[in-house]
Amino acid sequence: MKLCPPGRPQALRLGTEGRSYPPVEEPKGAEASPSAGMAKNFAELLDRALLDHRTFLTVGLDPRPGGIPAGVGGEELEALRGFLLGIIEATRDYCVAFKMQLASYLAFGPGGMDLLAEVRAVAARDRITILDLKASDIPSTMELYRSAVLERWGFDAMTVNPYLGWETISAALKEDAKGLFVLLHTSNAGAQDFEERTVDGGQPLWRTMIPRLRELSMSGNIGAVVGATFPEALTEARQGLGTCVPLLVPGVGRQGGSLEDVLRSGRGESGGALLINASRSILEASRGSDWKEAAAAEAAHLTRAMRDLRPGPTGTASPAGPPPR
Repeated sequence: MKLCPPGRPQALRLGTEGRSYPPVEEPKGAEASPSAGMAKNFAELLDRALLDHRTFLTVGLDPRPGGIPAGVGGEELEALRGFLLGIIEATRDYCVAFKMQLASYLAFGPGGMDLLAEVRAVAARDRITILDLKASDIPSTMELYRSAVLERWGFDAMTVNPYLGWETISAALKEDAKGLFVLLHTSNAGAQDFEERTVDGGQPLWRTMIPRLRELSMSGNIGAVVGATFPEALTEARQGLGTCVPLLVPGVGRQGGSLEDVLRSGRGESGGALLINASRSILEASRGSDWKEAAAAEAAHLTRAMRDLRPGPTGTASPAGPPPR
C-alpha cells in the first residue's frame, strides 16, 4: 500500500542494494538543489533532499543552558552562537535536515530567539529545516503559527499536536512545499499515559488516528512523528500510513531506540520518506576542546551506519559495519 499523492515517485531505494556510495570519510558537501524551489509539496522536497544527500540523519540543534562545551569561549549567547554554528559546519555533510526545538532557544531569553533566526538561516542554505514546537491550538491560532513558523521565519516544516481536533491540523495546511509533522506516537515513556490508552473498539488512541492522517497526507504536506523507542508502533505506523508519508523519528541514541529497528520498519517499500533525529549524541559528543571534531565523527558514524544497515532478502536489516553508539 503506497498511497502516494499524485506525481510522487514510487521508489527511492535510498541506501539499498544496487547503489554504491562514496566513503563517508571524504564527504562532498552538496549545494542546494535548484529544483528544490519547484517542489509541488513537502514530501517531494524531502524525496529530492534524500536523494541528494543520501542519509536520513536529522541533526537536532537543541542546546541547553549549561550544556555548552568548555572549549567554546565568550559570554553565554556568544558562546551558544559559536557552538551551534560550529555544529552546523561540522555535521552539514552528513545530514539531510536540521531540527530546532523551540524551548531550547526560549530558555536563553530574547537573545535566544534572535539566535534561532540566525541558526535557521545558516542551516537552511542547503538543508531542510524543522521547528519542533508541537503547536496545538484553535484553528485561527494555528493559522498564525503556520504563518509565523513556515512563512515569516522560513522553516520548511514544523511539528504539530492533533489533540485539539483535526480542524486544527487542516487550518495549518496549504498547497505549497511546507510540511506538518503530526505527533502520532512519541518517544517518551509517558506516551503510554494517553497515546496507548484503549478507546472504543479496543484500539490504542494513537492507532485510531492513522486513517484520518492518511487522508490528510494525500496533500503531500503531512508527515508523522513516531518514536524509535516504540518499534512496534513504528512498524504499525508505516504499514497503516503507506510507504510515502514522511516519518520523523526521534529517540535513536541516548533515548535507547534502535537504529536497525528504525531502518527495518520506517523505510517501507519506497526506501525513503524518513528522517531520523539525533540530538544529544551529537551535541554532547564531547565537552572538551575537540567538541566540533567529536560531533562530526558521531554524525559521520550515524550516516555510515544508515548506509550499511541495508534491508536483506527477508526484509531484515543486515549490519555491514559497526552498530550505532
